[in-house]
Amino acid sequence: MPDLQQTLYLIADEMRGMATIGNHFANNIYEVERAHRIMELASKIAALADEQPPEMVKQIFEAEPWLRISPAVGVEAAVFNSQREILLIQRRDNGKWCLPGGVAEIGQTFAEAALRELWEEAGMRGTVKRLLGVFDGRLWDSRSKVHLVHLIFHVEGPNLTPKPGVEALDARFFDNTALPPLFQGHTVRVPKCFDLLESETYFDPAESLNAVMPTHQQTGE
Repeated sequence: MPDLQQTLYLIADEMRGMATIGNHFANNIYEVERAHRIMELASKIAALADEQPPEMVKQIFEAEPWLRISPAVGVEAAVFNSQREILLIQRRDNGKWCLPGGVAEIGQTFAEAALRELWEEAGMRGTVKRLLGVFDGRLWDSRSKVHLVHLIFHVEGPNLTPKPGVEALDARFFDNTALPPLFQGHTVRVPKCFDLLESETYFDPAESLNAVMPTHQQTGE
C-alpha cells in the first residue's frame, strides 16, 4: 500500500506546479482566481501531510514559484572498483547507506554536479564516463516532498580510496551480494546500477498511445 503521507506530498506538489503555471499564463481574473484556489488546496493537502498550518505552507509554496513548476533534479555518482564493487556512503542523519549524490545546483551541468557531490561526500575525484539512467523518484521508491528525478552517472577515477565528507559517517565499496542497509529509494536504484554497467542507458518507459496529450498532438494537427 502506498505511503499516505508521501502520496499527499506528491499530490500537493503537482497541484502547486499547476497553480504556478496557471497564475503566470492567466488570461483573465477568473483564471487568476482559479490558480489561487488551486494553490490554497495544495497548501491544505501539504499541511495535512506535515501537520502544519496551511498558511505557513502556502507562504513556502509561493516564495520562489518558478522553482516549483518542474521536478527537482537529483544527481548521483556510481563508482565501481576493479572487483565491480560499488561505492556507497553512510548518511550521518540516519546511518543508512546510499550513492554519493544530492540536488543539482544552478550554474553546473548535471555531470559536474555529480562530480561535486562525489568530492563533497566521498572525497574522490573522477571523470564521468556516461549516464547510466534517469529515474523518476515516484516510480523508484524515493521519499520526497516534491517530484524528484534522479540522474545517475558512471564515474571513474585514478584514486579509489574514499574519505567521507562532513555529511557522511563512512564511505566504502560493496559487492552486489553484500549490500548494507540502504536508504529509501537506493534499495532499488543501487542494484539497478550493477545491471546498467553492461546495458544501455535506462529511462522510465512511456507509451504515447496511452499518454494524455494535447488535442492537436492526438489528431496530428
